[in-house]
Amino acid sequence: MNMEPTCAALEAVLFSAGEPTEPARLAEALETDEETVTALAAQLDAFYTETGSALQVLSLGGSYQLTTRPAHADVIRRALEIKRNTPLSNAAMETLTIIAYNQPVTKGFVERVRGVDSSSVVNTLVERGLLEEAGRIEVPGRPVTYRTTAQFLRCFGLSSLADLPPLPTDPEQPDLFDAEPETGTELPAEPAENDTPQEAENIETVEDLTEEEQSEA
Repeated sequence: MNMEPTCAALEAVLFSAGEPTEPARLAEALETDEETVTALAAQLDAFYTETGSALQVLSLGGSYQLTTRPAHADVIRRALEIKRNTPLSNAAMETLTIIAYNQPVTKGFVERVRGVDSSSVVNTLVERGLLEEAGRIEVPGRPVTYRTTAQFLRCFGLSSLADLPPLPTDPEQPDLFDAEPETGTELPAEPAENDTPQEAENIETVEDLTEEEQSEA
């Protein structure tokens, strides 16, 4: 099975970018339109599947990224001497859930929902690349708001936030997410992620938080 030149060109761009790339940017580089880019991305991913390649094309929030398949995670870890990561703590998962379903929100919003100080957990999730700053609210103090990243989507196997499962409801319990929305957020441009198909971040799960961070949460 041969790959047509335009599809190969898309592969070259995605490989070189090493990060989620918007269809508009790809269309400009390939001198075509976004609909063609979408078709080419599907064709490229189908080519990888049919040939048994270790690569795949992921759609992350509408952008495309070339990554390795999860099935090869162990051998990549061994080759690169990367330690096996452990799951996120309960505090981190709780914080991620609150932000994912209500974003963009401030640390204060998270703390009101959780009922405990969450600064350390939020900061660590930012360091892990799962959260990012999403601008500031135009109120006194101009607090920073946070949102999930493309790495969050990749780690949890989501194409977009629309794929998040619905929250369970319990009529006997108050809705933890029934809080006043935060408005006035100015959103900056999407940040760049420095991943390539060879790098471990494309196949790594999320690292665990330290015991100190869990105790603070």
